[in-house]
Amino acid sequence: MLKGKHIVLGITGSIAAYKACLIIRGLIKRGAEVQVVITPAGKEFITPITLSALTHKPVISEFFSQRDGTWNSHVDLGLWADAMLIAPCTASTLGKMANGIADNMLITTYLSMKAPVFIAPAMDLDMYKHPTTQANMERLKSFGNTIIEAGSGFLASGLEGKGRMEEPEVIVDFLDKALGDEDNSLKNRKILITAGPTYEKIDPVRFIGNYSSGKMGFAIAEECYRRGAEVTLIAGPVSMKCSEGIKRINIESCEEMYQASLEAFKTADAAILSAAVADFRPAEIADNKIKREKDDLVITLKPTHDIAAALGKLKQPNQRLVCFALETNNEETNAEKKLKKKNADFIVLNSTRIPGTTFGTDENKIAIISKEGKKDYAKKPKTEVARDIVDELVSRL
Repeated sequence: MLKGKHIVLGITGSIAAYKACLIIRGLIKRGAEVQVVITPAGKEFITPITLSALTHKPVISEFFSQRDGTWNSHVDLGLWADAMLIAPCTASTLGKMANGIADNMLITTYLSMKAPVFIAPAMDLDMYKHPTTQANMERLKSFGNTIIEAGSGFLASGLEGKGRMEEPEVIVDFLDKALGDEDNSLKNRKILITAGPTYEKIDPVRFIGNYSSGKMGFAIAEECYRRGAEVTLIAGPVSMKCSEGIKRINIESCEEMYQASLEAFKTADAAILSAAVADFRPAEIADNKIKREKDDLVITLKPTHDIAAALGKLKQPNQRLVCFALETNNEETNAEKKLKKKNADFIVLNSTRIPGTTFGTDENKIAIISKEGKKDYAKKPKTEVARDIVDELVSRL
C-alpha cells in the first residue's frame, strides 16, 4: 500500500491527460497524498478544477499564484515528495527533461526532485519510434528515472501499440510495487493459479471456446507474486504478459490444463482456479477443415475434466482451494452448491448480469461465498479485486 506516501503527479499536454483522474483515484485509494503539477498545455486537455476536486489540493501550474502572487517552490516540492510521476508525458516534455530545459513549473520541479521519478510516455507511434525520442528516453533512464512504457503491465496485450500511455491501474500498481510497504504475507508459499479460456478443437481451424481475457487470473497471479509467493500460472490462449518471476505454463485445451494443474497442485499450498474452462469438447476432432457441404452440421460433445472437483478430492488439510463461479441466474444458490461439490474453501462469485464486469473488462464485482457466509464487494478494477481475493486466502492459510 501507498499509505502516507507523497506523490507529485506531473501532467502534460496530451490527449491522455484525462486518464490522470484515474491515476489520482487509484493512488488516493491506496493511501497516497497527491499534488498535481500541470503544464500550460496540459490545462488545454483537463481543467485544474477537476484535478483539485480529486486531490483536495490546489493545482500548481505557474511559478507564482495568479490570485495573490504566492511563489510556488519547486524546491519544497522536491523535498516533500516520496516520488514524482509524470503521466502522461509528451515527447516535448521528455526532451526538456533529458536536456534540462527548465521553462515551466513541471520541469523545474523535476530538476529539484530528490525522490524517484517515474515517466509514462504518451504520443503517436511515429513520434515514439523517432531516434530523438528513443535517445531522450535512454538518457533519462541513465539518470536513474523509470520509464513505464505501454505493454509493461499484465492488463495490456502484446499486440497493443507502443507510444500510448500505459493504463492507469497498471501505472498505480507499478508505483505500489516500487514504493509500497513490502508485503510478505505469502512468502515461501506456493500458489497455483489458472487463468483465461480453454480452446477445444473441432478441426484444425475451429474450436469451442469463450470470451475470457485472463485479466482476472493474471491480476491474482501478480498480487500473489507481489506478496512473496512462488506462483505457477497455468494460462489459456491469451496474449497477456506477466512478471518474469512468475512460472507461466501456456496451455490450450482443458486436458492440458487438467494435467498441468494436477502436477502443480502436488506441492502447492493453495490453488485459485479463475480460468474459464470449457465444460464440453467435441467427441471427435476432424483431421481436415470441415467443408460447408450441408445445410446443418451436428457436433457430438462430451464432458471435459472437472479440474476443480479433481483438485478438491486431492486437497490435503494443509491446502486451500479457491474456485470461481460465473453465473447468469440463481447466483448465490449455484455458488453454494459449487462450494460443497468442489470441496472449496471459498467461492468467488460474479455474474454476467452486472454490466461492465466479467469477460474482457478491467473491472469486476464479486461476492465471496464460504461456510461462514457471504461477503459482498463493490465494483472496482480487477487489480483491486485481486487484493480482496488474496486477502481472503491469506486469512485462511
